[in-house]
Amino acid sequence: MIKVGVLALQGDFKEHIQVMRRLQVSAVEIRMPRDLNQVDGLIIPGGESTTIGKLAVQFDLIEPLRKFAQHNPIWGTCAGMIFLAKKIDRTQPSLGIMDIVVARNAFGRQIDSFQIDLDIPVLDQFKPASFPGVFIRAPRLVAVEGAAQILARLPDGTGVAAREGHWLVSAFHPELTDDDRFHRYFLSLITKRN
Repeated sequence: MIKVGVLALQGDFKEHIQVMRRLQVSAVEIRMPRDLNQVDGLIIPGGESTTIGKLAVQFDLIEPLRKFAQHNPIWGTCAGMIFLAKKIDRTQPSLGIMDIVVARNAFGRQIDSFQIDLDIPVLDQFKPASFPGVFIRAPRLVAVEGAAQILARLPDGTGVAAREGHWLVSAFHPELTDDDRFHRYFLSLITKRN
């Protein structure tokens, strides 16, 4: 049986756990390196990327997370996307594992939050329909490099989701919607690895 971890240092980790439980998947909070031993995949939630990075350093999680990422799927949403990126538009603690270039807060402040329907073809296997993208102080994909590929774009062409092997990122917050297809897509990456 699959067990998913959600990095629970800061941010909206509880919402991801609730979605996984609705999908009848075991989900646990991850706070310490030893917690990673019990899970098959990891979600790094939205929140404040600098705070998540600093707390990951404080709890000696950076290297264990990098080691975990070598063999296990990881999905970063919003701040999690920033935390996974190799290149960020400012210096801050991060895992720096995914070949993406990210600009923080690219769509403005909290007051500039918005929702837009996105075309995400990889989700069509679950149900062909647009996906409700919720953007809150969201980053954007400036570029993808190496093996990384963009999965979703805004109508103006801005990249907002990507995948590189068993790593996944989204600038938006699927956990804040009733649509569980992105979570199911992440679970399919875990199933393929097991």
